[in-house]
Amino acid sequence: MTEGAVAGVYPRGVKLGVDVGTVRVGVALCDPEGILATPLRTLQRNVKKNTDVRILAALAAELNAVEIFVGLPRTMRGEEHASARMATDYALLLARSLQEAGTDVPVRLIDERLSTVTAHRNLHEAGMSSRNHRTVVDQVAAAGILQHAIDMQKARGTEVGNRVYAESAPGPTGDGAQTGPAVQTHSSDNGRLQ
Repeated sequence: MTEGAVAGVYPRGVKLGVDVGTVRVGVALCDPEGILATPLRTLQRNVKKNTDVRILAALAAELNAVEIFVGLPRTMRGEEHASARMATDYALLLARSLQEAGTDVPVRLIDERLSTVTAHRNLHEAGMSSRNHRTVVDQVAAAGILQHAIDMQKARGTEVGNRVYAESAPGPTGDGAQTGPAVQTHSSDNGRLQ
């Protein structure tokens, strides 16, 4: 095991995974040791009032979450389209809601290619009929997103994904000069999010 992995550069504790859809938002959580992600609940998406965002922020506070991973759907070629923009906007709303609640839980975007397809396949293999998938598929997809993130963190001993900042992010000199919603990009995410 590398020295970085022993030092635990990434936060330990309960983490949440989020799968954002136009109608529903799936939520999953992992144990404090980051071993296993499990489906938690499905929220109804409310684009006008964003009540689901506030519920998620309250849930993060209630569970003392140390990190939230929002799935960023990309095409197989790595391109971002409308669904990726929707996920990014949702992550920004969530980061803002957490900030307004007085908490600094990091929100990170993480590549989620095929998470919903995989969730449907897993539910089918578990014997669930296709018509019943709708009630849990978003939660299962969120668990897949979170499991991918925590597995990468453990393997690398460092943070993964792109941090989303609600109001401001450090400028090029680290002086906080940049204002407005921002997504910090870095290369610790398997080269998929840049």
